[in-house]
Amino acid sequence: MSNTKLSVVIPAYNEEKNLSSGSIGEVADYLSKQDFTYEVLIVDDGSTDQTASVVEKQIRNKKGFRLIKNKHGGKALTVISGMLQTRGEVAVFTDMDQATPLNQIEKFLPKFEEGFDIVIGRREGRKGAPLARKVIAWGFAMSRTLLLGLPFADTQCGFKAFNQKAIQAVFPTLETVWQKARSEGATVNAGFDVEMLFMAKKLSLKIADVPVEWHYVGTERVHPFQDAMEAIQDMFRIRLKNIQGGYGQISQNTLD
Repeated sequence: MSNTKLSVVIPAYNEEKNLSSGSIGEVADYLSKQDFTYEVLIVDDGSTDQTASVVEKQIRNKKGFRLIKNKHGGKALTVISGMLQTRGEVAVFTDMDQATPLNQIEKFLPKFEEGFDIVIGRREGRKGAPLARKVIAWGFAMSRTLLLGLPFADTQCGFKAFNQKAIQAVFPTLETVWQKARSEGATVNAGFDVEMLFMAKKLSLKIADVPVEWHYVGTERVHPFQDAMEAIQDMFRIRLKNIQGGYGQISQNTLD
């Protein structure tokens, strides 16, 4: 049985720019100062640039770091692949640009000690983000509440943590769903986060949302309007699937 306390999953797709800014070094520096055991899984989503080779060079002498190379399939499958290979008591996925720095995990760990299965980051105010992105985010949140009844203020923050019970309950089913929707190009698969939390709620897993530090980082991979429209389509798909009993196979037996 693994004695790893924390697993960190970082999806990567054409990340040469963020890698050159020292993001992996920041993660390694933070973890090296902690008194718990850890592992870091960097999952390359079939990058078309030199991301994989740069990562290999940067983690060569970093204990606990490893690179997973996948065929391109989109962020959802990249995160799922990494999470299903984690060994830590708690596993968090976080973006390579560290818009939410890894040190925010310090706010999450006590929640797991309290008995929560999932802890998600909540960005407040979104300082620095363009007004249009804030408006779209507000409309997205309203749609999410109306269509799916999810009570969370922020489902899209790329900083979420799970215990192993939650991982094994949710991610294998999500993998099957998103294998059918493999993505081309750089995409954030915004509907993935929504479906993940919807399924967790169906399973009565205990979910906490915690305010986290967040810095706006402009990226060509995020297209707020297009991503929101795709996510809303996913929400209609999730709602229809739920009405038709498509989530009926998800039961408490999954948690045994």
